[in-house]
Amino acid sequence: MFLFFVSALLLVSGYFLYGAFVEKVIGIDPGRKTPAVANPDGVDFVPMPPLKVFLVQFLNIAGLGPIFGAVLGIIYGPVCLLWIVFGSIFAGAVHDFLSGMFSVRMNGRGIMDLVSEVFGRKSRNALMIFLFIFLILVGAVFAVNPAKMLANLTPVSFAWWLTVIFGYYFIATMFSVDKIIGRVYPYFAVLLLVMSVWMLIRLCFLPQPWYPQITFANLHPAGQPVLPLLFIMVACGALSGFHATQSPMMARCLTNEKYGRPCFYGAMILEGLLALMWATFGMAFYQNPDAIAAAVKTAGQAGAVGQISTGLLGRAGGFLTVLAVVVLAVTSGDTAFRSLRLNVADFFNISQKNRKNRLMISSIIFACGIALSLTDTTKLWMYFGWANQTLACITLWTFSVFMRRKGINYWITLVPAVFMTVVCGSYILYDKIGFGLGINASITGGMIISAVITALYFIFTKKTALPEAKH
Repeated sequence: MFLFFVSALLLVSGYFLYGAFVEKVIGIDPGRKTPAVANPDGVDFVPMPPLKVFLVQFLNIAGLGPIFGAVLGIIYGPVCLLWIVFGSIFAGAVHDFLSGMFSVRMNGRGIMDLVSEVFGRKSRNALMIFLFIFLILVGAVFAVNPAKMLANLTPVSFAWWLTVIFGYYFIATMFSVDKIIGRVYPYFAVLLLVMSVWMLIRLCFLPQPWYPQITFANLHPAGQPVLPLLFIMVACGALSGFHATQSPMMARCLTNEKYGRPCFYGAMILEGLLALMWATFGMAFYQNPDAIAAAVKTAGQAGAVGQISTGLLGRAGGFLTVLAVVVLAVTSGDTAFRSLRLNVADFFNISQKNRKNRLMISSIIFACGIALSLTDTTKLWMYFGWANQTLACITLWTFSVFMRRKGINYWITLVPAVFMTVVCGSYILYDKIGFGLGINASITGGMIISAVITALYFIFTKKTALPEAKH
């Protein structure tokens, strides 16, 4: 119990201390008009109260990562708590805050346009292809998994639930941001937090220890390496490139720059707290990594989450908790498709005020998403995990180049960029979805890749000056 509350205290302290430092590095101007105030369009640029922006941002970025990822992460033991806490403070929250604030400064544009400004037009084209594939993958993952969970909860089939979820995704993507997302999602965020806190309170009155094995050694039953696998599996619970696609959506609804830290940095810290809670629930319920691994192998992540929820709260409470987790996944899935619509529209400069334009783009996107969801989904999470953290690497390196050229303290993004490049490079060299090399060769290769990119960074970025970002 003590370890949990120390970890939670560190996360909250990180918001007030390191978050304030990052905010000072970027500089906040409350007098500068935000895109929502300067260019409202009634569809995507819609002013919203800061609390609503915060709750929607939290629900959009959370997805299944802080729950499914945490359940997978605890197979390695309490060491996953270190990544959740320090990854959230020094990597994830910084990534999300800058994704949101740079979008605010660039009239609501996303990471694709910042990449183009930093690396040139061709890089923008390449990133658009990557984002299209990645966000389709995210949408499919966040449709298939909640459909499985609902099929386990009800007598209705998986295929029926999948159809319903995709139907809802299409409707939510077409409507203006304040009609469904802005109006309903804050209540869903509150539901999820209430159920998670309820589970935490319930756990306080149960006799079993929260962390039966207090050690930061690798406890994985099969001996799978912490580096790089843990840092890929936890995903949104500590750092997520997916958030770079979500923050610009709320950047278009922010009414003042002074709300940037609570709405972007703060939302990621809250997600870290959620991942911390679910990692703790899993450890306390299963009591050892072997049992966790066995549950995930036989029932999948969705089944393990259901077992944990029912085991701690009983059938009724477990049902409500799983329902809240389903809502969490669904609300991130639809915003993944919405974000893709916005990126495609930005790329081809297609106005989204016209409903026919939104319908045309959405129809193409959803046809691809449905097709992917009907394929073999067993490896979707692995592909999602690597693509997700690779996008985080791209985003952090882009920020680092931009900030170095602007004379801004770039170390706040460079350090996590270097580390995550080692992680992503090692993973694709080690895992079966990549090259399947030995772990030592993979980590060495990842370190070499990161060292080369870092050297190129210092050699080339200091010589170029970019025009001022658009306000």
